[in-house]
Amino acid sequence: MPIALPVDDEANDLLSRNPLALLIGMLLDQQIPLERAFSAPADLVRRLGHEPTAQELADFDPGELVAIFSQRPALHRFPKAMAARVQVLARIIVDDYDGDAAAVWTTATSGAELLTRVSALPGFGAAKARIFVALLGKQLGVRPDGWREASVPFSAEGSYISVADIVDEDSLGKVRSYKQQLKATAKGGAVSDKASAVNDKAGS
Repeated sequence: MPIALPVDDEANDLLSRNPLALLIGMLLDQQIPLERAFSAPADLVRRLGHEPTAQELADFDPGELVAIFSQRPALHRFPKAMAARVQVLARIIVDDYDGDAAAVWTTATSGAELLTRVSALPGFGAAKARIFVALLGKQLGVRPDGWREASVPFSAEGSYISVADIVDEDSLGKVRSYKQQLKATAKGGAVSDKASAVNDKAGS
């Protein structure tokens, strides 16, 4: 099953067949629109003139990699920090998986092991790691035993709560609507807590 995110065909093709590009896109998916994050690996390929290997990125001069990330339009709003994270990611792939990014999931014997491996990558917090496991299962058919349990709640069938569920503009809209509702709920709770604190202070 190919990746079908709301990015151009070239970017989706790269994400679908190049595991390192998919990991980089997921890593960059923070504090910027997901369209920008998942287009960035294809932009990186264009700037380098070829698809980089993990070994190449691991060995890249850090300053030169930052310069490439910083070219306008920058690959991320924090190009220096993210270039460094991508390089750390590449080094882990080289050191722990013999340079084969796909081995992160193809050699995992269970969903729990897969989640542990993804969680050890830079930029993959608890939620993002579960989302990535869900994305692998839902969109690429990577389904070791227990993958759904390892990636709850993002693995639920028929859900529209993360990038793992985005396959077209309609699903993108549903996921964005869900996230907007979460933000509104969180904001309402914060206002309520503030009002309660004011009332408590007034009553003391």
